[in-house]
Amino acid sequence: MITPQALVKAGLYPNEQSAIKEAMRVLWQERPQLRIDWAIYQYQTDDISLAKAATIASVSFDRMKEILVGRGIQPRLGPETIAEARQEMEAIEQALATER
Repeated sequence: MITPQALVKAGLYPNEQSAIKEAMRVLWQERPQLRIDWAIYQYQTDDISLAKAATIASVSFDRMKEILVGRGIQPRLGPETIAEARQEMEAIEQALATER
């Protein structure tokens, strides 16, 4: 079995980190479904935005919505109640006031 250590020993990579990084880059290119699955996982567990999930998956915003709905996941498209919208607006106003 080829290991990162073996690749470094053979002089093909300067260190294990660079071998792993290259392997991951190629994996993401060759298996786009992994990117989509990872984006969905991140969306569900790390509370990233739909736009960020689409970027990770390398698909459009609308396509990411379709993928989520197809998997039975309701996209979060903003605040669900007026109270949540007000809280978001207050947080934005406070952030802007702090920057001044």
